Amino acid sequence: MSYELFIARRHLVPKRGRGFLSLITWISVGGISLGTLALIVILAVMNGFETEVKTRIVGTNAHVLILGYGSEGIGPVDSLSQRIKENPEVVAVAPFVYGKALVSSRWGSDGIVVKGVDLEAEALVTDVPKYIKSLDGPLSLAARDGELPGIVLGSHIADNLRVTLGERVQILTPHTGAVSPLGYVPKVRNYRVAGIFKSGMYEYDSSLAFIAIPEAQSFFSLGDRVSALSIRVRDMYRAPLVGEAILAHLGGFPYRTTDWIDMNSNLFSWMQTEKRVMFVILALIVLVAAFNITSTLIMLVMEKRREIGILRSMGATQAEVARIFVWEGIVIGGVGMVLGGSGGLLLCYLLERYKFIKLPGDVYFIDTLPVRVQALDVVAILGAVLVISIVSTIYPAWRASRQDPVESIRQ
Repeated sequence: MSYELFIARRHLVPKRGRGFLSLITWISVGGISLGTLALIVILAVMNGFETEVKTRIVGTNAHVLILGYGSEGIGPVDSLSQRIKENPEVVAVAPFVYGKALVSSRWGSDGIVVKGVDLEAEALVTDVPKYIKSLDGPLSLAARDGELPGIVLGSHIADNLRVTLGERVQILTPHTGAVSPLGYVPKVRNYRVAGIFKSGMYEYDSSLAFIAIPEAQSFFSLGDRVSALSIRVRDMYRAPLVGEAILAHLGGFPYRTTDWIDMNSNLFSWMQTEKRVMFVILALIVLVAAFNITSTLIMLVMEKRREIGILRSMGATQAEVARIFVWEGIVIGGVGMVLGGSGGLLLCYLLERYKFIKLPGDVYFIDTLPVRVQALDVVAILGAVLVISIVSTIYPAWRASRQDPVESIRQ
């Protein structure tokens, strides 16, 4: 152990009659600990929410979509799907039909997005079938003997229409019917509510409705074509690159691609910005604690002036005297960093393990506080705390090193 560190440790060890200084030191340690703990826990919770949102988005949307230009759709479906599956990163492909309509019941009406799907194929590319609540038995959207074809409504749509499973609703679209001298004749069809869809994302639960692909093709006058093809890839974060490769393989026009990252870029950008802002705001707690470190060291310099003068007279250089107080700041910041880091990680573990903080599920789409600790965030927090602690020692260390040894000993 260098003698600078030895002297720094002696300065910080509480002695008889030095209780006030020791209290200030522990307040500085507590401030650093609290700031570090708050940063780790809050960023872990924000990471948890981000992960949950991504999971719900990817669970409802495919990783990559292959679309055409205009409203004519794309096809032929089978040969196009086979060409897409030639890419080794593609796991599954499912067609769907997409269009807007008006749904009504005897209690009201609502605007919806109708999505024609094959539930078996859809289960390979999204988690939509997992979010559907239906009556006992396998869910079928096809028309049964003597029954209407089935439809799955988003939970908020069903609430607005005040309908439940088995009841009848009517779908109307004004732009795909026959043309008469008075304009378009709306196309109207009746469906039975075969399921209720609840993903937890209000945007989807308040707008999406699912019917069988043949029904949607007939309803939107697409023939044997579909609106788009959903694609699931092995690594969802490589979706943009895989989409570009698939588009190049298909020859480009008349096809185009989009992916789940591009469709939600504004949301993810906002979440990242919010995370950075929260980091800066919570770092102010650490900065306040750093001022406490500075004031503590300044008081130590004033109290130890005679000792500083003796050290200088014995041959200690200005740099060595400065290092004594730099070490003291590092020790205070290091102890606070270790205590706060350990406490933050322990609290995150307890939150994730026992889930004792409950949330209203109808507001946040989850009923417990999500926590996800990222190693990079923890390293960045601890590094920032250590740097702030070191910077807070610069002025007290400089002031101690500049003292005149003769004047210090006289006092």
